[in-house]
Order: sequence, then structure tokens, then C-alpha cells
Amino acid sequence: MNSQRLNMLAEKLRANALYQKYARLPTLAQKLILVSSITFLTTLFLVVMYFFVDPIIAMGAFASILAGLATGFGALPALLFKDVSSRTLYLMLGGAAGVMLAATAFSLIVPGIQAGNQLWPGLGVYVVAAGVMIGAVFLVLADSWLPYERFLGESGETFDSLRKIWLFIAAIVMHNLPEGMAVGVSFGSGDWHNGAALAIAVGLQNIPEGLAVAMPLVALGYRRQQAVLIATLTGLIEPVGGFLGVAAVTMFLPLLPIGMAFAAGAMLFVISDDIIPETQSQGKARYATFALMFGFIIMMILDNLITT
Repeated sequence: MNSQRLNMLAEKLRANALYQKYARLPTLAQKLILVSSITFLTTLFLVVMYFFVDPIIAMGAFASILAGLATGFGALPALLFKDVSSRTLYLMLGGAAGVMLAATAFSLIVPGIQAGNQLWPGLGVYVVAAGVMIGAVFLVLADSWLPYERFLGESGETFDSLRKIWLFIAAIVMHNLPEGMAVGVSFGSGDWHNGAALAIAVGLQNIPEGLAVAMPLVALGYRRQQAVLIATLTGLIEPVGGFLGVAAVTMFLPLLPIGMAFAAGAMLFVISDDIIPETQSQGKARYATFALMFGFIIMMILDNLITT
């Protein structure tokens, strides 16, 4: 019944004169109109929030949008490459794994424990530990239940690589939501300086994540524009979390440490179960190991510089 209604709505849309004019435009013009429309609606939404609701809420939503779009910015180099060597791919994955390990520790687990201790004195570490395991178990179950064959349409070695990349993407999406909430909660609590610092940290972390999503997809045969779009979409869950956190800070504050721990568990599982073994699949890839360590150190330094 629902599918019939959707088909009827789609037919009405295609019959609309305005849509027909849009469909006859060149592809580039269609994309420009779509991007312009989204930008206009987003700006209008932020202006309404700023003047009629709360300036802090508008600032938090804007900061989380910029942090989320950093993922797409990081993916832009994928537009310059038609082919990616295995060595380059493993270097990128190793560096991104290091960045995400540091972000997991310093941007999710540590603040998650601190937030947990504020809510439940002395129990924050146990709440986070439970959340980490729940996040890992959830990904194991998701990996078993998701119908990869239906959506990926591949088999053999290519299918296995695509499965790993899409599991990696799912983990990034899941960890972006609580990060967006953390930015929103920081603004919602009235401390916009801390919120801005956290948004910058999240944005910097998202740049290599975008590259880590787009480059493997290009290497596996996805069109470069499509890979960049997918990478950008993984970051756009952050504004959702940011708006929820800043608009209802008291409601979501108890969920923040649990959400951070859940995301940390998902990230740790994917990094250790898929990404690191993938970078070492052709033997002892020391360059990928050093890339991981370099990524970890860079993110650790950036996190320390921004939050101090």
C-alpha cells in the first residue's frame, strides 16, 4: 500500500510542469540548483533559529553543520585520482585509523567518562566500558544481518572489500551522531567557547575520515563524484546530532556518555577487525603502521592544542 502511494506521488512529481523544466536542464545546472536550494533553506532555518528561537541554538547548529561538511572537504582529493595504488590506499587507511584511534580515546572515551562521572559519580568508567562493548556487539550483529549482496551487487574479493568499506562507513556514521550531540550540548550549556573548540576538533578529525571513505571507494570502482558524495553524506548526520543536543540539552545529556561509548566501541571494532588487518594484508606493511602512528600523534596534538 505504501509503495503504491509512493509510486503515485512520484508520477505526480514527474508530471509537474516545474519538475519537467528542471529535468530538461543540463546536469550541471540541476546540481547547482539543488545545492543552491539546500544552502538557501539551511540559511533560512539558521536565521529563523537565531532571531526567533535562541542565538546559541543557531550557533550550535551552524557549527555542527560546518564540522559535518568537513568530511566532504576531506574527500575532495579523490576527485583528482582515477586510480589508487594499494600502497597509497593502505597509507590513507593507516593514517585515518590512527586519527580515529586518537579521536576515539580523546574525543569519545575520555569525555564520555567525565560526563558519566558528572551524572553518576564514580561510575562513569563502567558506563563507558559497557557502552564500548555494546557498540562492538552491535556492529558484529549488523555485519551478520545486513544484506550486502542485495545492495553491493558484487561477489568474491571485490565483494569482501566493499563489505569492509561499508562497515567502516557505517561505523563513521554512528560515531558522528554523538560527536554532533557533544557539539550541540556544549553550545546548549551556554559555553560557546568550548562548543566552538569542540566543533573545530571534530571538523579536523572529519577531514581524514572523508578521505578514508572516498579513496577506497574510488579504488574499488566507484565514480569519483559518487565517492565524494557518499563521504559527504557520512558527515551530515552530525548536524542532526548537533541540533538535538543544543535544542534539548537536558533531555540528551544523560545519553551523551552512553552514545560516546557506543560510538567508541563501534570505531574500535572496525579499526581492529577490518582496517588494520586490511593495511597488513600484503605482508608486513611497515609504512601503513607508521602512517597509523603518525595519524594518532597528529590527532593527539591537535586535540590537546584545541581543548587547552
